[in-house]
Amino acid sequence: MQWETVIGLEVHVQLATQSKIFSGASTAFGADPNTQACAVDLGMPGVLPVLNEQAVAMAVQFGLAIHAEIPEVSVFDRKNYFYPDLPKGYQTSQMYHPIVGPGEVEIGLDDGTTKRIRVHHAHLEEDAGKSLHEDFHGMTGIDLNRAGTPLLEIVSEPDMRSAKEAAAYLKAIHSIVTYLGISDGNMAEGSMRCDVNVSVRPKGQAEFGTRAEIKNVNSFRFVERAIEFEVERQIELIEDGGEVVQETRLFDPERDETRSMRTKEEANDYRYFPCPDLLPVVLDAAYVDHLRESLPELPDEKRARFQGELGLSAYDAGVLAASREMAEYFEVVKDTCGDAKQAANWVQGELSGALNREGLSIHDSPVSAARLGGLISRVMDDTINGKAAKQVFQALWNGQGESADEVIEAKGLKQVTDSGAIEAMIDQVIGDSPAQVAQYRDAEPEKRGKMIGYFVGQVMKASRGTANPQQVNALLKEKLDALC
Repeated sequence: MQWETVIGLEVHVQLATQSKIFSGASTAFGADPNTQACAVDLGMPGVLPVLNEQAVAMAVQFGLAIHAEIPEVSVFDRKNYFYPDLPKGYQTSQMYHPIVGPGEVEIGLDDGTTKRIRVHHAHLEEDAGKSLHEDFHGMTGIDLNRAGTPLLEIVSEPDMRSAKEAAAYLKAIHSIVTYLGISDGNMAEGSMRCDVNVSVRPKGQAEFGTRAEIKNVNSFRFVERAIEFEVERQIELIEDGGEVVQETRLFDPERDETRSMRTKEEANDYRYFPCPDLLPVVLDAAYVDHLRESLPELPDEKRARFQGELGLSAYDAGVLAASREMAEYFEVVKDTCGDAKQAANWVQGELSGALNREGLSIHDSPVSAARLGGLISRVMDDTINGKAAKQVFQALWNGQGESADEVIEAKGLKQVTDSGAIEAMIDQVIGDSPAQVAQYRDAEPEKRGKMIGYFVGQVMKASRGTANPQQVNALLKEKLDALC
């Protein structure tokens, strides 16, 4: 039997506000446990929540970025359940009237085409605390620093049909929220995580199969691996005569498997009702229009500009526009050297390779965009050749110079373009290589092109890599052909 996978994602994005969604407590990461939870976060008697206006603005900006409907009125609800890290006994969320309505996100597929994934809605809510099991023998510790941290939960329609599509969608959401500056998107710190809903059904069947929800997956790679395992598990279970049950599961990256956590609750299990302490949020058209005007150039727009105005390939434009920091770095390099294609090649090649080897983000690059642009300029004006340029880059990476010019001068890498000096080196190499000259002279004309490489190598060695390769090739061919 042929099976079709059906996937929907609930992405939880921590908003980059300085204080929590209903209190003035800090949202900074890394504080000592329970030092950033105030009386409001703890639900102490007599306290009242006050909505953080910046969280509202950030949610609306996201909605505008995905071309979603922005309802005039949204309402906060209480989601009631008991858990040790939920001190109030309920989570303030938005069940029935969310702040962002239906929208869509475009993703790129491996075959070069695109697909639109529908977003059902996005709603504001507060985060819970965190249960800590590792450091307490036979007990659980509770850290409430995260309690009350503002989250935007983005709920997709079940439009994805493979693990790769789901990862591409998650990357697209990450790109949008970081471009907007509404989240740092740091998945390692919990700033972005997702719940993955997975089901399978026979191909051609209209009805969805029973889904399992995989909770709190916190990397693009883990999303793919969790889905691949879960799909295989469900198909195998059904084909063996069993039934998939609706449940919540956890992904264990060490064992590369999902495990049952609990039977999946229904919405009515949470006894939602409107929060009596918070008024409905009313957004007028002028407020929404003001936020629309404040939107930056978004990934899709930047990608289109890189292709249309700068002449980059779809692949290059996609890679460079995926991250706001990468795009901004590239544009400084391009403006400094004046050549978009050369800038793209260096940013995606030498720079990205060095960042990957060191495990660094582009934000932490030891080579600034202006310095890389200056280096490329020296290649383009023939001050140095490509081989020397890599030496200069490595020196800048290691902090051995303030600029490419300084490194070139200090290491004596300036390219030799004086034809007289190059000719003298060529004459010396030809004179020292009678056997190779004889082989060249006796070879068929069409085979001589490959044989010239030996002489080029010897000249470059004699010049310590500083001779202009194009001039070396041209002059060598001229002089060797004259001997035939």
